[in-house]
Amino acid sequence: MRPPSRAPRSWHAVGVTLTILLTAAVLRSPIVAVAPVAREVGADLGVSAGVVGLLTSIPVLAFAVCAPLAVVLIRRCGADLALTITLAGSVAGCLVRSFGGLAAVMVGTAMIGLFLTIGNVVVPIIIKREYPPARVAFMTGVYTSAINVGTMLVTLTTAPLAAATDWRVAIAVWGGFGLAALATWIGTLGVRALVPTAAPRAADSADGTRSAAWAPSTWFLAVAFAGQGFAFYATTAWLPSLLMDEGMPAAQAGAVASVFQLAGIAGALGIPLFAHRTSLATGAVVIGVAWLAIPLGFLFAPGAWVVWCIVGGLAQGAGITWVFIMLNALGGDERAVAGRSGTVQAVGYAVGASGPIVLGALHEASGSWTAPLLVLLVAVLTLLVAGRAAARPLSRVAPR
Repeated sequence: MRPPSRAPRSWHAVGVTLTILLTAAVLRSPIVAVAPVAREVGADLGVSAGVVGLLTSIPVLAFAVCAPLAVVLIRRCGADLALTITLAGSVAGCLVRSFGGLAAVMVGTAMIGLFLTIGNVVVPIIIKREYPPARVAFMTGVYTSAINVGTMLVTLTTAPLAAATDWRVAIAVWGGFGLAALATWIGTLGVRALVPTAAPRAADSADGTRSAAWAPSTWFLAVAFAGQGFAFYATTAWLPSLLMDEGMPAAQAGAVASVFQLAGIAGALGIPLFAHRTSLATGAVVIGVAWLAIPLGFLFAPGAWVVWCIVGGLAQGAGITWVFIMLNALGGDERAVAGRSGTVQAVGYAVGASGPIVLGALHEASGSWTAPLLVLLVAVLTLLVAGRAAARPLSRVAPR
């Protein structure tokens, strides 16, 4: 394993930073690209809306199911080759999904989920290795912001692109982020991006890895990420419907819901600066309190929707960034961080994927948004309490 980069001004650091930004863009864009062209996909393939919905839900479920496999791959191949595999595999998955029938679409979707799972786990490891400790939290915020920017770009432009070409081209083109990242990564590292570089498995390293993966702080962080993931995916899926039920036109509801996503960019960049001045434990409490704006705001004062969308959006962007900062801040070597990351993401994404289903079922059964918002409130409180517990050992330590 190479020593950490000491000079962020070098061409190596420029290449690594550009790779991280492009990788962040590809980690979600192939997934969200389906929604704007869902009707075209269903009509062309002759399948129901439920089947088309699988093209979005399968990758998120893969984030949970495949996280332990990603950890094994990273430990055996090293972070450099693991990222190469992530990028090459995601591009291949985009191509398979876009140029075939229903079977190819499903296989390509599964490939995308598998390879992007590796990226979810390995990028925080590379950030910790490549940047000075004082910049790790900030670069984590930049990384998660780039995820949001990529998601917004895809959401806004996929439908017009499909109108000019067709849906297959419109969703395949976003694999270009992965292709650009792959070229940049290989150009930066050369042959090192193509060969295994796993560190020797010393006895003390193995013990540290097991300790990190099973430590109470890891499980508190996993529960906190479950609360964050559930709240985020549920809100993203149902916020436009909630706004329309409050009397808002469909087009306006979609625009307002985008405010929730836009504010997330500011939240992702702001939480590293905030936590550096206080602590990660305080950051967890502030994020949880801000997240309360969505369930409590829409329960008691839905007319102030713009306030709740902005405050809740800041919270969701800060929340995911805080989780990724914590993966590194709790310490350990590359193996330990990989094990912790796999555990946290497996639990978090498994619970998060259920959010839209649970809220949709509750809304359908009750005929109102009260019960769904109360469940959302429980998820947010879970994030707050478990997040504070996970960060308690670091309450007197600046984030690294």
